[in-house]
Amino acid sequence: MACMKLGSKADAFQKKGQAWFCTTGLPSDIVVEVEDMSFHLHKFPLLSRSGVMEKLIADASEKGDANCTINLKDIPGGAKTFELVAKFCYGVKHEITASNVVHLRCAAEHLEMTEQYGEDNLISQTEIFFNQVVLKNWKDSLKCLQTCGDENIIPHAEELNITKRCIESLAVKASTDPNLFGWPMIDHGGPMQSPGGSLLWNGISTGARPVNLSSDWWFDDVSSLTLPLYKKLTLAMEARGIKQEIIAGSLEYYAKKYLPGLSRRKSSQMGPTAIDPPPEEDQKILLEEIDCLLPMQKGLVSTKFLFGLLRTALILRASPSCISNLEKRIGMQLDQATLEDLLMPNFSYSMETLYNFECVLRMVQHFMAIDQATGGASPCSIEDEQLLGSPSLTPVTMVAKLIDGYLAEVAPDVNLKLTKFMSLAEAVPEYARPMDDGLYRAIDIYLKSHPMLADSDKEELCRLMDCQKLSLEACTHAAQNERLPLRIIVQVLFFEQLQLRTSIAGCFLVSDNLADGSRQFRSGLGAASQEGGWNTAVRENQVLKVGMDSMRMRVSELEKECSDMKQEIEKLGRVKGGSGGGGSTWSNVSKKFGFRLKSQMCSAQEGSVSKQDDASGKVEKGRGKQHKHKKNLSWDE
Repeated sequence: MACMKLGSKADAFQKKGQAWFCTTGLPSDIVVEVEDMSFHLHKFPLLSRSGVMEKLIADASEKGDANCTINLKDIPGGAKTFELVAKFCYGVKHEITASNVVHLRCAAEHLEMTEQYGEDNLISQTEIFFNQVVLKNWKDSLKCLQTCGDENIIPHAEELNITKRCIESLAVKASTDPNLFGWPMIDHGGPMQSPGGSLLWNGISTGARPVNLSSDWWFDDVSSLTLPLYKKLTLAMEARGIKQEIIAGSLEYYAKKYLPGLSRRKSSQMGPTAIDPPPEEDQKILLEEIDCLLPMQKGLVSTKFLFGLLRTALILRASPSCISNLEKRIGMQLDQATLEDLLMPNFSYSMETLYNFECVLRMVQHFMAIDQATGGASPCSIEDEQLLGSPSLTPVTMVAKLIDGYLAEVAPDVNLKLTKFMSLAEAVPEYARPMDDGLYRAIDIYLKSHPMLADSDKEELCRLMDCQKLSLEACTHAAQNERLPLRIIVQVLFFEQLQLRTSIAGCFLVSDNLADGSRQFRSGLGAASQEGGWNTAVRENQVLKVGMDSMRMRVSELEKECSDMKQEIEKLGRVKGGSGGGGSTWSNVSKKFGFRLKSQMCSAQEGSVSKQDDASGKVEKGRGKQHKHKKNLSWDE
């Protein structure tokens, strides 16, 4: 921390109990009382530097008071500051630092220590140090601003514009990219840098580069300020054009530091350092101020943080306007919430339900109102648009799924009235639910937990879901659900059959389309509809060509075997022609060639049917020979 050394004399002040004595060898002729401390000093050093002390000493002398006693009740900084003022008047060595410059500047103004009463008086000395040293340094400016938060200093610092000048200095530094100048690295205790930017060790460049600072480097520093000063600094930073995301991040950091309910689930390694929580009334004021400072814009802070603020506001009994604003903020980004976030306990005195049902209902209504006001133009990612085909369907669908899950969680509450359950289910429009399986599950749990519900109420409740939007699994379960009204079961069975028929018809349609497409492709129509159809057709022709070649070889083999078989039969006929053993001979021939001949004939016939006309002549020739021999054999039998 920077300092300014004043005075050249040795310290001549000595403290005894609640009194300070000047040990210069001369007896004291004046006693100055500040708070519970008394200073036994000399008149001349004081009146030669302070206009106020000159007047007070003159007034005491006119009264003829031998023991001159002056009481300074409201001096800024109290006894500790007046000790430094007295040392300055005596020329004793002391230092002006960022911790005491504000108190000294205010005390000097209060005591009228101007140049009229001495050259290089305390006002000018403190102003030089404040303007030339403190305001050029982040840490010193912050330290001075912290001292401006003392109760007895606030009005004096405001009057002298000390608070405003510190805030402007900090706002300028926070709005400037710290990596351009490197000053925050030195202020934050980091290693010194060479002109080239490399780190220095004992004045020697190491060649290493300092780590760049992120935009949140100042969050922890400013969180040490009191709420009024932090509020003024935040407004000044916002006026300087700092991004809303950074302002919101600072507010979130500050809130998590002083509101213990927000960080109870956070790891101790992350976030601000834990401190003793302030009183509940101070927490309530802080929360309401955070709500006022936080910009009303979607996505600046996480939904979980907003739910934490809302939960804390309900516990601390914050103002209705604060709770309403938080509900609206959450409603703007309800699609980013989780089921755990929605399950907020009911902190009201009535305790009608286990969870705060009305709060969730208002958030859903606000989300749907914004969605309808924007014409369904809710932002979503490109992947969501490709999947669902509508840029507004994704957030609404996510909210519908979230609410269905919430209804299923709160349905077992026996104190949950049917009207409340239905009001939340109806708050989600029908188009937001592609399927009603989640809603059916919630309704089934509610019916199970409320067995005494009238039949008319059951039917009214079941009308919330569309039986046509139930999956086959849900339809199967609903058809066997004894808790559902009979009319609903009949509708479920009807639409289940309709879905089955539609599914079967769709399967046939797909099969027919595939068959038609295959035929079109083989006839040359499919190739023209696709960019790569020609290459596919060429490959198909090559496969057909190979098949034709194999069929030609097969037909040639059949012709050869038929020729050999004919010669063998003729040879046997000549050897045993006219003998009684002809039938037996033919039987042996049949056993030897018959089954093989039939197998080859079938194979040849199937091959000739499945191939093209290029080999049709050879196939017909082979088929004719086979039929001729087959006829002779049948006749001989």
